[in-house]
Amino acid sequence: MRGLRRHVGLSCLFALGLVLWMGALRADTAALVELREAIVVEVQPFDEAGHAVQQVVSLPDDWAQTRPGFAGTVTYRATFDAPPASDDPPSLYVERACANLEVRLNGTLLMRDPAAEPQTANCYRPQLIVLPAALLHPTANELDIKVTGLALEQVSARQRAGGLSELLVGPQSQLLPRYENQQFWNVTMAQVLSLTLVVVGLFMLGLAWARRSEPAYLYFGLLLVGWTAIASHLWSPHIPLDPRLTEVLIACLYAPVVACAVLFLQRYGGHRHRWVDVLLGLQCLLVPVSIAVVPASAFFLVTAAWATLYLLEVTWASGYYLARLRRERRPGVWIMGAALLVMVLLAALETAVQHGWVELPRVHLIHFAMPLLFFAVGLRLVQQFVHALQSAETARADLEQRILEKTAEIERSYAELAEARIEQVAEAERKRIAGDLHDDLGAKLLTIVHTSGDERISTLAREALEEMRLSVRGLTGKPVKIADALADWRAEVVSRLGQAAVQVEWQTAHENDERHLSARAYVQTTRILREAISNIIKHSGASACTIRCVIDEVDFNLVIQDNGRGIPLELDGKLDRGHGMASMKRRAKQLAGQCLVESGPGFGTVIRLTLPL
Repeated sequence: MRGLRRHVGLSCLFALGLVLWMGALRADTAALVELREAIVVEVQPFDEAGHAVQQVVSLPDDWAQTRPGFAGTVTYRATFDAPPASDDPPSLYVERACANLEVRLNGTLLMRDPAAEPQTANCYRPQLIVLPAALLHPTANELDIKVTGLALEQVSARQRAGGLSELLVGPQSQLLPRYENQQFWNVTMAQVLSLTLVVVGLFMLGLAWARRSEPAYLYFGLLLVGWTAIASHLWSPHIPLDPRLTEVLIACLYAPVVACAVLFLQRYGGHRHRWVDVLLGLQCLLVPVSIAVVPASAFFLVTAAWATLYLLEVTWASGYYLARLRRERRPGVWIMGAALLVMVLLAALETAVQHGWVELPRVHLIHFAMPLLFFAVGLRLVQQFVHALQSAETARADLEQRILEKTAEIERSYAELAEARIEQVAEAERKRIAGDLHDDLGAKLLTIVHTSGDERISTLAREALEEMRLSVRGLTGKPVKIADALADWRAEVVSRLGQAAVQVEWQTAHENDERHLSARAYVQTTRILREAISNIIKHSGASACTIRCVIDEVDFNLVIQDNGRGIPLELDGKLDRGHGMASMKRRAKQLAGQCLVESGPGFGTVIRLTLPL
């Protein structure tokens, strides 16, 4: 809505400026002499319709009404009294003389168009001719205006048919602003806007080349370039072409321009009808064919009929586009709706002028208002393109970030798969080694236990067999329930310490814990516990031992405390040396845990083992 209010505000300012300009042109006309009557003194070739020489006519004289079918030269004579003498030179202002003009004052030539053929580009250009004071009489000065023009039937637009506007005589300082304003709005503004449209059209064609999936840019760029080609006859008053050929080219150019406008609205609205494409293509072929086959006297009627059809096509395309836009609730419907409504109204006004329903306007709005609307629509397209480009950049950045995240995830998954594969291979190797130990070494140790007559050798073989079985259990990798592990450890500790006459107090509240320890943690904890019990039996001289097991959500805690003599002073600061302490700490560290030893002479020893579950 903000954009719509801005466009409406600019339109109001433009209309206000146009009204002020029209008022300014009429503000100071006291010293101007307006000649609205002239005598036709010569007609070449002679008007066979019965218009005699020395005929009095009213100005403006539109040949399409006063001389139907006439093409040639008409000489007008108007008389006036000389304005009061002043430093401001008197001048003659001719707002419209279509097409070539020759001016004489009291028989002296003042101006003559150099072109031999009628140049219809002159029809939009006003003329300001200085009247030399030396040639002026106090009264009854004669102005001879010779106009060479074409009949309405020979041109493609009523504005370019022969005729002469009213004449103004007065000080140059008063006529010059009127001349400059008329020249600006009918010619200069159209030229500037045409140049702008060429730049915007080429830019749109560049966008169409970059984004071939959006043909709306292509058709809009062709529309702007085609409109500029139609308006090119305003650039020079002398076109080096035959007038008939010039008019035919202009008439034929309208068909592809209108086709591009309809196709643009269809593609821009996101819909396409193949039958419309086919009919528009046929229309572009039928227009030159219809001009070629009809008689030359029906040229204007054919172009006027096609202009009416163009208006209907553009009106239908605009209505269909806006209806689709409103039904789909797309943004910007009011902005485009206002622009299309103004375009259709301008086209309808121009069609009414061609059919003679409206008098020829002094300022041809379609020459500068239509390019302004095209330019506004072009800015809208560029704005949407920039927005789409920004959205695409944002989407691309998001896509790159997602690709990076997915790449990292794939890399992590690949690493995990590699680790799992390595673990699989290691697991298979461990099982093979465990099988070899169990089948070969285990069988031989068991044979020694049962056949040896030496008790000491049998005991060592039994201990070696137990160690081997523990190693095999760790190699197999099967997790162990915490309740089962505690039961095994308790049975072994009570048995060993009982044989050494050491009283045991086992404290735990986790006999029914269903969680599991990994095989590695079970084996290493078993060896740490065995080493600690061996130290109590061999070195502490303790009579009692307390073992507490505390398990929380994340850690497994085992505390082994005896009432023995403690570690001697000579090992102070070196508790990791001797007594298996170093191996116990190493095993705990391998499990990402820790093993702390607290001891003092006469105070016993406390071993605290903490392992993460």
